[in-house]
Amino acid sequence: MIREERMILAYILQNWALILITVAFLISLKVTGHQDKWSGKRMYFLVGGVFILSIVVFAEFYLADKGGFLTLRTVLMAVRYSATPLIVAMILYTLKKKMRWNIFVPALMLAVINFISIFTGIVFSLAEDGTLQRGPLGYLPYIVAGLYGVSLIYSLYKNSNKLYTEIVPIVYLALAFASGVFLPFLFGRNYATIFCTTIIIALFIYYVFSIHQLSKKDPLIGTLNLQAFYDDSTVNPNEITALISIDMNGLKEINDTFGHAAGDEALITLTECFKRVLNQKQSIYRIGGDEFVIICRNLSQDAVSDLISRIQSETAKTKYSCAVGYCFKGNRNISISEMLKESDVNMYAEKAKYYADVRKDRRRR
Repeated sequence: MIREERMILAYILQNWALILITVAFLISLKVTGHQDKWSGKRMYFLVGGVFILSIVVFAEFYLADKGGFLTLRTVLMAVRYSATPLIVAMILYTLKKKMRWNIFVPALMLAVINFISIFTGIVFSLAEDGTLQRGPLGYLPYIVAGLYGVSLIYSLYKNSNKLYTEIVPIVYLALAFASGVFLPFLFGRNYATIFCTTIIIALFIYYVFSIHQLSKKDPLIGTLNLQAFYDDSTVNPNEITALISIDMNGLKEINDTFGHAAGDEALITLTECFKRVLNQKQSIYRIGGDEFVIICRNLSQDAVSDLISRIQSETAKTKYSCAVGYCFKGNRNISISEMLKESDVNMYAEKAKYYADVRKDRRRR
């Protein structure tokens, strides 16, 4: 009994920071409630998985210090090497919406190989003196975890609004995963014992940043919202050279005919088109039901015209359409509100032309 108590006490002392962050994470998940039901469950499962992995890691190295227990240590190593890619896959599955379960297939295949390695040493084995020996596939767990990490960071960046406040937590998360792949080769077990703490802190900080950003994001399509437009339009306003107004055509008809779910899908599809052509000099905001505004900073009029052409080209690939208008400030001394008004006037002129053409087409039929 005394031995077990000492072991528990040693775990608590070694992982005290992880325990505190885990408790804070769970409390935050409980009280914020900003996530949908399934994302919340995935996040709870993810936090629990990291915590359990910390116990496995501690037990493995605790037994190593005691000497012997080679078979049990080999099993724990198989669990640790398998759990790390699974946890990174779970992070990808949790943070990326609409991610399918087959994202886990490579991690599960690796887990099978790791447990086969208990008997064959194809990935790892333990010598009689307890030292680690890598097999022919000894680096495979790190490669798989690294590929998952790259996929996660790329996915988060691709679906972000490319703003500094969104890029910073993604970079922080990238550094945490990179350390998990490379630092074990530099520091060995000394880093392995703090790997779980590193991951849980990185996740918690990313979660806090995400909650902060929710007040500025549209919950349906993930673009910035009207409040964010008001806030961002006051930041270095002299850099804002153009505003682009966009209004989806026919959203009311889609909602009335096919239901609001179809309308939501249309908005999501168009938003993905907009995001594909924007860069860090442009930010898109949903300011109404089917209305969007793009802030363009330090862009020439030709560049703005080219951006609009690319938007129209992308939307033409879908079954939806939108009206686009813009205001280029040039050398004029006009306010953001005046620019928005001019942009809207040009957009509504194009919208009127669209509906006039639709009516002509219907009369021909």
